[in-house]
Amino acid sequence: MARTTRSAPTLSDVARHAGVSLATASRAINGSETRTVGEELRRRVIDSAQSLGYAPNANAQAMARGATRTIGVVVHDLTDPYFAEIADGIATAATEHKLFLTLATTGNKIEALGDMVTALDSMRVRAIILVGARWKDPDLHRGLHTSIEQYVRRGGRVVALGMDFPGVDCVHIDNEAGASALAEALVGRGYRRPLLLAGPERHSTAAARAAGFAARMAELGHPIPPTHRIGSDFTRTGGTIGMRLAIEAGLDYDVVVATSDVMALGALHEASRSGVQIPTDVGLTGFGDVSTLIDVRPSLSTVHVPTRQLARLGLDLALHGPGDGNGSVTVEAIPVLRDSTPPRTGA
Repeated sequence: MARTTRSAPTLSDVARHAGVSLATASRAINGSETRTVGEELRRRVIDSAQSLGYAPNANAQAMARGATRTIGVVVHDLTDPYFAEIADGIATAATEHKLFLTLATTGNKIEALGDMVTALDSMRVRAIILVGARWKDPDLHRGLHTSIEQYVRRGGRVVALGMDFPGVDCVHIDNEAGASALAEALVGRGYRRPLLLAGPERHSTAAARAAGFAARMAELGHPIPPTHRIGSDFTRTGGTIGMRLAIEAGLDYDVVVATSDVMALGALHEASRSGVQIPTDVGLTGFGDVSTLIDVRPSLSTVHVPTRQLARLGLDLALHGPGDGNGSVTVEAIPVLRDSTPPRTGA
């Protein structure tokens, strides 16, 4: 079908016409300081662009060639030490590359991600790193995908840390395996009746951690009844509320397993307020191993997520990755048992 004058060809059109990825088409037309395209492939893309009448954008060429020195980073909640540590790690690594950082936060409003990408796009940042979880909401995905596609079309790169997004280079955390290993470690210490503070069901990180832990507990012969799986916000307040609900319901459990460290801290506060002694009465674990846990008493068992490694991998993908999802990597999450989960004698 012939194109109307109101519908100018886009870089996506060129990529489809040439049979290449959007990232390859961008490198072929806009150039790149880090990755080059073979002459035969570049010629095919250029021929498609000429055939369609596509005119490259000067700003896109500047971004693709590394003319800008700013990296955009979007996190959900800067008051959460987990996100703060990753943002600080990216800032440190960016400084080593003589790059600047523009930091934005959604304030835990996942629907704001698309708007953040659009805003950073207008600032002509060289790359955008999205830090946080994916929510199971097709409408949100469509809006975010549109913003990302427009930014990539102009020559930018997007990397996701801790979330899975089609066509985008990602740094994955093996949350399910880490949670499964935590279940094994707790059973090895004599725990049999966990209370799982699972976080929101639509939150991909919380869901993966809860699923990995529950599945392994069932395999080990200690399935978690529905009454002992409580959903709440993925925040300190969420942990407080989840713990309060369990105490008010008079549930019987020997360890509280929170799917994030901040939730565990909320649970610890509520337990103390309600006269539940940790670890004498019940054990407690978190997930993440943020540095501020050094000040918590008793020292908190958790699952270590290497935030500094995440940050460096994310920036490296933003600068040198393929930009089409093929550069995605996965990092391990490893249980660390401390004073909050001592061995249960006579279990």
